[in-house]
Amino acid sequence: MLANHKGEIPVVVLLMPWLLGITLGISFISAVYLPFLLGAFIGLSIVFIVLNLNYQRLKIYKRRWLGGLLISLILLAAGWISAISYNELNNRHHFSKLPSPYLSVKINNEPQLKNGLIRFTTTVQQSINRKQATAVTGTLLITLKDSAAIGLQYGDELLVPATYTPIDPPFNPAEFNYKKYLAHQNIYHQLFLYPGQYRVLQHNKGNPLIAYALKLRQQMVAKFKQQLHNPDAIAVASTLILGYKADLSNDVLQAYSKTGTIHVLSVSGAHVAIIYFLLQWMLGFLNRYKYGKALKTTVIILLVWYYAMLTGFSPAVCRAAVMISMVIIGNTFVRYINMLNILAISAFLLLLYDPFFITDVGFQLSYLAVAGLIVLQPVVYKWVTFKNKWVDKLWALCSVSIAAQVITFPLSAFYFHQFPVYFLASNLLIIIPTMIIIYSGLCYLLFSWVPILSTLLAWVLENTILFMNKALALIEHAPFASIGKIWFTTTEYLLTYAFLITLFYFLYDKKPWLLRLSIGCLLLLCISISIKRYDLTNTKSIAFLNLRKNTGLVFKSGNNAIILSNLADTDKNYSYSVQPYLDSNKVSNAKLYDLKQGISTPYFKKQGNLIQFYDKRILIYNSELPNIQLPQKLKTDYLYITGNPHTDLHQIGKNYDYQVLVIDGSNTSKLINQLEGEAKEMHINYSILKRNNSLIALSN
Repeated sequence: MLANHKGEIPVVVLLMPWLLGITLGISFISAVYLPFLLGAFIGLSIVFIVLNLNYQRLKIYKRRWLGGLLISLILLAAGWISAISYNELNNRHHFSKLPSPYLSVKINNEPQLKNGLIRFTTTVQQSINRKQATAVTGTLLITLKDSAAIGLQYGDELLVPATYTPIDPPFNPAEFNYKKYLAHQNIYHQLFLYPGQYRVLQHNKGNPLIAYALKLRQQMVAKFKQQLHNPDAIAVASTLILGYKADLSNDVLQAYSKTGTIHVLSVSGAHVAIIYFLLQWMLGFLNRYKYGKALKTTVIILLVWYYAMLTGFSPAVCRAAVMISMVIIGNTFVRYINMLNILAISAFLLLLYDPFFITDVGFQLSYLAVAGLIVLQPVVYKWVTFKNKWVDKLWALCSVSIAAQVITFPLSAFYFHQFPVYFLASNLLIIIPTMIIIYSGLCYLLFSWVPILSTLLAWVLENTILFMNKALALIEHAPFASIGKIWFTTTEYLLTYAFLITLFYFLYDKKPWLLRLSIGCLLLLCISISIKRYDLTNTKSIAFLNLRKNTGLVFKSGNNAIILSNLADTDKNYSYSVQPYLDSNKVSNAKLYDLKQGISTPYFKKQGNLIQFYDKRILIYNSELPNIQLPQKLKTDYLYITGNPHTDLHQIGKNYDYQVLVIDGSNTSKLINQLEGEAKEMHINYSILKRNNSLIALSN
């Protein structure tokens, strides 16, 4: 499972401080730390060199730990420096620091069409002001609502107005942090354009190799569309074989996600490994010749990287290609090499190229999964012994799935908040279909020009995909197919890993202190989850959510919730902003109502526009509220203005006495600015939801 001594895995040991340095660099990314870190790096390096030159005279051999400590600190500083230096905002030539009317940009990825919008990222090249161009840097996300833009390709240069805006942060609790996700790709600004707001300057100005790879992939996707008829089959074939995900439907994604097989739809190590084994078998005859082994290694590596090019050099495939290349070279030219070392070397090379890869979920999951196979699979495999050869092979496959699932469970639960109960059955089910799909798909692409053969291969490919989709759909809808609403805090996430690692280490080493530590971690984890669950069960709260131009109020009482919104529960905005809030609060019974409906429950009553939730009273002020003078002022805790009514706070104050004014995003900017000015003048406590965080209020 593990190395007998850390000397067997030196790269793994050295990688740890490097990873810690990058993590600290991403957490503390400001350039103000750079002079101190550079000074520390240079100083520590000089001390290390001096100590090595005077190793005998200073008797450093009596303090062997000193060298390891210095190397760790040097690598930590280097990792921190690399993360800060890679951050584009720390570059003084970033386009956001040089305001101008126009920008010259170059498309640096494949434009994607979805829901009538074309989205792509660009490298900003020039800031243009009064016909004077200044060289700048930075990445800009552009979204076009223009049917003519479908012809845009990687490498095209555009002239666009510099009306970009910062990426919005998440406004609601538990909402996906899109701003953080893009920041980890060095994207901090976005631009939305309509027809006529941009101009194409030049075509085909990108990297020729990447341009050729993307064009080749488009041709391959077009070939799938020629003889495959089912849209889902075409989408899965394009995704699974070529890494082209633009056509995948949400239903297919959900089926693979809930059954724990979503990794199949990401062209990565497993896919490259399948191709590697096929090439290894096909070129096995070369082992009989003097230089055949070296020739076979060279051919396989070249073909693996050609496959990476076929997929458009997607990050996941490049990651897998680097890993498999290191494995092939290690197995060919070295008698013994620890696989963890190879894994660490490939990770180091990738992070040297892009330190922000460490934040990528795919990067984390793929390396953890491979590490789990290397470290945990032998332990799991030894749990049970079978004499029957075929049963033993089946158990070997099961041990692979268990090891990968165990090591990635805390991370996948932390990000995706669910656990597939039948992961073992679903992963065993897809092994043979996946191999058939990859082999038949690649053969179809190679022989698409042969009429009868290509038709047969297309039939095999399409029907295998449809069979796999139907089988996974059955598993998805089976009772208790997945455990959802898993919301780990960072502490709980780390405790889960500590529990699993110490438990498996105990099963390997049988040291009692490891078992005690594992049980201790599990106990702390259970206490943390229990306290959190108790608090959520006994919490009563009102959430005024920021749903952009829509209305959303959530009244939570323990595990129950009443939602008032103009959105349907199938709406994308509801799934993106409302459902995560409910899930993170362990709401098991949620009822959605329209704002016009009357409601009466033991803890919630709504009549007209007036709401009573326990001891809190809320008035919904919209255009449907009768504009009449009340005999006396109505006292409320919250006055919620929505739907852009024609009013002002002086008029409202004649009828209503309220403690907090809440203004949502469905109101126009003009009305919001007017009400904000009046609230400041009248010293009223107010909250504006448009482009601001939601308001969460607790009730007694």
